[in-house]
Amino acid sequence: MGYLWLRHRSVYLTIIMSSESKVWKDYWQEEVDAAYLYKVISAITNDEKERKIYLKLSTIEDKHAKAWENLLIEKGEAIPKRKPSFKAKSLARITNSFGPALLADWLRREESSEVKSYLNLYKTSADSGTQSLALQLARDSAHHAGQLGKMTNTSAEPWHRISSGGMLRNVVYGFNDGLTANFGLLAGIVGANAEPRIILLSGLAGALANALSMGSSGYLAAKSEKEVYEKERKMEADEIRMMPELETEELAAIYETKGIEAERAMRMAKDMMLDPEQALEEKVREELGISAAEINPFNEAWVTGLSTAIGSIIPAFPFFFWHGMTAAWLSFVVAMLAHFAVGAARSFFTGKGLWKSGLEMLVVGFGIAAIGYFIGDWLMKYL
Repeated sequence: MGYLWLRHRSVYLTIIMSSESKVWKDYWQEEVDAAYLYKVISAITNDEKERKIYLKLSTIEDKHAKAWENLLIEKGEAIPKRKPSFKAKSLARITNSFGPALLADWLRREESSEVKSYLNLYKTSADSGTQSLALQLARDSAHHAGQLGKMTNTSAEPWHRISSGGMLRNVVYGFNDGLTANFGLLAGIVGANAEPRIILLSGLAGALANALSMGSSGYLAAKSEKEVYEKERKMEADEIRMMPELETEELAAIYETKGIEAERAMRMAKDMMLDPEQALEEKVREELGISAAEINPFNEAWVTGLSTAIGSIIPAFPFFFWHGMTAAWLSFVVAMLAHFAVGAARSFFTGKGLWKSGLEMLVVGFGIAAIGYFIGDWLMKYL
């Protein structure tokens, strides 16, 4: 019995170590990618001061990758060849074509995500070496996110941000929803053997309905976000008025997380609290990481609605020029390629691998087309 217990325990520990090894290699690849992308953005940045900051950050990310390599060696793991991933190379090509703004914002979000990710690794890992490294990297990522936040005029602690993710995110997700919904609709109409004119009209009507629906949803979501902000702001004002001592301590704690010595942080907090309105603005900015000016329901509505309309029109496009199965197959091929592309684009927000995310969306699109087609065919037979 004792032998069996030891054997099972050995197998269990082997599985745990194998799982942690994969996690370490994933983090290692993220650091390799970050070092590469900081070099890319430094090469096309005109501002000399920013260029030096990016190069410094690249050097630090190189050291982070080396730290993961040392941990892998210590645990007897093989070190992969150091090279940027396909996703990082794709971002580099986009940056070289469209300038550094998009990559700068993406890197800031990535550093912000790493703060939470490394803190979670610190809490969950059973290995003391992993815990120590994760905590140090969480601190470094927080510092990097702060630096990038100042350079891009965004929150100094963007990992606390409550907004939905910006215009680019809305474009990608609006496009995705329009493409998927209208593709399913058209597949059902094709399955029902409808006339070419009916198929085209259905596609156009679907595109319009999707755009209006998603545009109104974007408006209402942004309006709700703005209302949440205003509610939080009012709560902070009430807390400053009714619990000034507690709020002073909380503000001092925020300053301490930025590396300010405790005694000085408390003095700064007390000075800030002398002006309740200024203290309110400081608390709201530091805790929520967003201002009311950043939330514009009308912008959300037209960006989301327009991107949804463009996504919706893609599967309908071939029916403008062709008829019958030629148009149906062209629609299928174009829609499948678009599903893969939008899935790959989503990976920049979700953190998944580019190919994996693209293939997932490809499968989803195929499934929706198949279900829509067979339902349309079934309805024509039995209704």
